[in-house]
Amino acid sequence: MSTTSSVDALQRTLAAEHAAIFVFGALGGRASELSDAPLRSALSAAYDVHLERRNQLRTMVTTAGGHPVAAEPAYRLPRPLTNADQIKAEALRIERACVTTYAALVAASAGPDRLWAVVALAATAVGERAFGGRPEPLPGLDA
Repeated sequence: MSTTSSVDALQRTLAAEHAAIFVFGALGGRASELSDAPLRSALSAAYDVHLERRNQLRTMVTTAGGHPVAAEPAYRLPRPLTNADQIKAEALRIERACVTTYAALVAASAGPDRLWAVVALAATAVGERAFGGRPEPLPGLDA
């Protein structure tokens, strides 16, 4: 495995985390007007998890010899996001996109980076449940 492909995979994962943080922040803002306390709590927890992973990925990219990719100034949100079901659906879409991105990182990495990616992949897949996700085969593991 080349270092370049490993750094590229880390960069793609970092970019996905930048987007996830933006979206979860926006979803949290939208949910703040709702009376659904468990949803607000789940969004806040997801935001914190993705923020920590983003910070870890920045370090991993730097350690691998790259310069961490910057976040975009903004990301597109679907409309409308005015009720709990719409907010949960978008949160679930983001978590599933991260699962796919982490699966790609597992495939493109080795050693400690791969172990980290496997743990993040599993945790993100389990985290889908907070937004109504149901267990599904991980990407590339369809029976």
